[in-house]
Amino acid sequence: MRNRISIGTRGSKLALWQAEWVKAELQKVNPGLRIDLIKIKTTGDKILDVPLANVGGKGLFVKEIEEALLRGDADLAVHSVKDVPTEFPSGLHLAAICKREDPRDALIVRRQKAKGKRQNLNPPIPPLVKGGKGGDCPTPPCPPLLRGELKGGLVESGLSPKVKSFKELPQGARIGTSSLRRVCQLLNIRPDLRVMQLRGNLDTRLRKLEEGQFDAVILAAAGIKRLGLSKRITEILSPEISLPAIGQGAIGIECRVEDDLINTIVNLLNHTETAICVRAERAFLKRLGGGCQVPIAAYARIINNPPIPPIIPPHPPLEKGGRGDLKEGGEGGLLIMDGLVGSVTGNRIVKGYIEGMTEESESIGVALAEDLLSRGAKKILEEVYGE
Repeated sequence: MRNRISIGTRGSKLALWQAEWVKAELQKVNPGLRIDLIKIKTTGDKILDVPLANVGGKGLFVKEIEEALLRGDADLAVHSVKDVPTEFPSGLHLAAICKREDPRDALIVRRQKAKGKRQNLNPPIPPLVKGGKGGDCPTPPCPPLLRGELKGGLVESGLSPKVKSFKELPQGARIGTSSLRRVCQLLNIRPDLRVMQLRGNLDTRLRKLEEGQFDAVILAAAGIKRLGLSKRITEILSPEISLPAIGQGAIGIECRVEDDLINTIVNLLNHTETAICVRAERAFLKRLGGGCQVPIAAYARIINNPPIPPIIPPHPPLEKGGRGDLKEGGEGGLLIMDGLVGSVTGNRIVKGYIEGMTEESESIGVALAEDLLSRGAKKILEEVYGE
């Protein structure tokens, strides 16, 4: 048995945190195992002055790391699952999906100085209607996210007391993000916002915020929390405002299919519930054939519930007599999932919801994608890809 292995990883602070975490977890169960980290610069790390949607292609943050795996320069790779394409090079696979951190997006508002003029704020916009605001959503609207899931909420911070939530952002506020998924959903709710391109690692993005280039930025909550920066969060955005990216908050471990040793040791880090949910989300994305050029989002979660037939019509909203007794649970419960496809401008969003048994996770993801395609998502995708 080998007593020394290597992990391929990007060199950003967050990527290294994730690789170090995997290293520590593996050494807990293999105390004599020596693990080296190999920092690899990817295409996505090199191109910082162009929006990812304009770069084209898939796997911008994993391609060079996968090449190192295939050459034998690294034994395994640690990725943010949301960066991993649904198709793998021959000989590689995702051997483990670790327990998910918070999958939601986070709003961080620029800290205000104690003195000086402040911009007057408009009255807050009305609360988001249950079920979202997608123009292409059927009538009645898609069911709201069920009780027991993650909700949005304010987090204490050192920010100006005048801006404590997304709803309180002033008219025309400058919002920084690199995600078309976020752009689409934010403009659908607040078309007055000025959404601006923001690239770079987490530290760079926060620095640009404090320099005054933006009034607020939207980032993945998982990365902020992992780096111990939770106090910077102004508000965790509810999935009803910003449905997460596929696999957001989960760490994936990729390795060679035929490397039995590595597959055996990393399997200990696989979190079954997270893996089920992420598989459903990735099946949804794969059926849509989406990449960085299209606003696509999905969020699957497991709810404790007696067995029922898979892929049934959604229950009525809670306030109309729906299932208010559902609680988050393990892999033996009910898999529920929301998904959307939208236009880049946010003027069109097709939303959908599905539920079924956990054993049918990938079929559920595909079925939800088919539903959205039949209700307008296909037209959006064809326009984006020029087909």
